[in-house]
Amino acid sequence: MNYGYYNGEFAPLADLRAPVLDRAFYFGDGVYDVTTYVNGRYFAMDAHYERFTNSCRLIGIEPVWSKAELIGIFNQLIVLTRPEGDALVYFQASRGTALRDHKYDEGIKPNLFAYVKPLKRVDMYGKVKMITEPDIRFEICNIKTLDLLPNVMAAQKASKACCYEAALYRGDTVTEGSHSSVMIISGGKVIIPPLTKYILPSVTRRYVLMICEELDLPHEVRTFTVDEMMNADEVIVGSASAMFRRVSEIDGKLVGGGAEALFAKLAEAYKEKYEKE
Repeated sequence: MNYGYYNGEFAPLADLRAPVLDRAFYFGDGVYDVTTYVNGRYFAMDAHYERFTNSCRLIGIEPVWSKAELIGIFNQLIVLTRPEGDALVYFQASRGTALRDHKYDEGIKPNLFAYVKPLKRVDMYGKVKMITEPDIRFEICNIKTLDLLPNVMAAQKASKACCYEAALYRGDTVTEGSHSSVMIISGGKVIIPPLTKYILPSVTRRYVLMICEELDLPHEVRTFTVDEMMNADEVIVGSASAMFRRVSEIDGKLVGGGAEALFAKLAEAYKEKYEKE
């Protein structure tokens, strides 16, 4: 059974109660983050906590929870849920509870929600399909906000097309996926998009860049176009819950398969960090 937490209360998810006046319900007024529980530890918890608190501050929520407090909550959820292997840990902060009004009281107290569920480890060498979609999101994609309607619509369109992900683009530049980072291998180099207001500071992206630097793998931090992605040696999608995977087809066209050795170096190095950090 999956358990959740809301403002001090632990309960089975189906029984957990939250006030309907939580601003998360009618404004999506809050932020969230996701990590994984692997081999008795929370993967990249420092990076996830840093991103979570930064997202809070960027929308004017004071993050009143220390990393130790969050880990204590997660530990109790793990004990209650008792996953047999890996687990996904979701946590969110909303601005607080109040009658609906676009404005808010500066002294409003934020709400904290979290839950844990078992997570099946993905096959990093398995291949997935993808579609492309115009990026219609607003200009604060660097904040991990609860307001994900454009992402939901793109992800659902991909699902209806029997695809794993939708790669979003502005003009002819790829930004990211509806629920993952998008990177490519081209010309013998790993191409990693730069951080902008249109891209979430992905922890997976951060670790791929770290691995490239540590192993001295050829890489560049730069934008790439849809056409370059379609003709890349490999296309990679990555997220906290799914590590990263290769894309074999985009919009019905076969892609990738041309840099298996470099991909394998990335995959094995990432797996090692995933299991130890």
